[in-house]
Amino acid sequence: MTNTQVTLVQIDNYGPWTVTPEPRREVDLQTLQSRLYADLSQLVGDRGGYVFFTRFDNMIAVTNGLDMDDHAVIQESVGNRYPVSISLSVATGQSPAAALSDATERLQATGSAQDKSRREILEGRAIESDYRTDEDVHIAHFDVIDATGEYTDQLNAFDSFIEIEQGYAALMKYMRQENDALSFFVGGDNIIATCPELSAAEYEAAIDHVTAVADVDLRVGVGIGTDAHNAGMDAKHALEHARADDTKVEFLR
Repeated sequence: MTNTQVTLVQIDNYGPWTVTPEPRREVDLQTLQSRLYADLSQLVGDRGGYVFFTRFDNMIAVTNGLDMDDHAVIQESVGNRYPVSISLSVATGQSPAAALSDATERLQATGSAQDKSRREILEGRAIESDYRTDEDVHIAHFDVIDATGEYTDQLNAFDSFIEIEQGYAALMKYMRQENDALSFFVGGDNIIATCPELSAAEYEAAIDHVTAVADVDLRVGVGIGTDAHNAGMDAKHALEHARADDTKVEFLR
């Protein structure tokens, strides 16, 4: 049984800040967002977690192994480096989607994302070390079968991007609705999902759905561990096995 710890990261009062005292240059906003994501990825990653950018002003992290003090240090570090602050809400659940829903409700209860008085909220509760297990986190690493041959070397760069994104959208929606999993595009032709405990047949059903809906063929490697880093590395190795053996689903524990 999984016990995923999810942290919702939200930039405080970001919308109004982008137009105060007048609209800021888009290139500056894009630079700030990308640097903030990179810093958070490093800060959380150094502690065994994963961060996914989603909409950039909102990010989602798998933070098993990080306690509330770790979150406070990360929050303080961002506050010292950036002209904006972040609020963090932490929750756990047997499925990632349930944990995120809880984290979201906790943060929303403290005020609107555009409320000037809501700054640097730190809400929720982390999993205590005595309750952590070797099977808390399930990470699935998907990629497109022969993306280079099918898309990169055949289509122009933007049309390739459209094809890959359509596959991602189909997978993201299916995994959320059918399995309470959260899936994130991470560049190239790669998608990483944080999942509850799923069978090989359930992963195969997701892959078949994407093929039917978006005409994009996927394979997946699945890893299981105490935190996102360990589970994610096992997922990468499982994916390599799938490539070598030309299979669709591989597990590595």
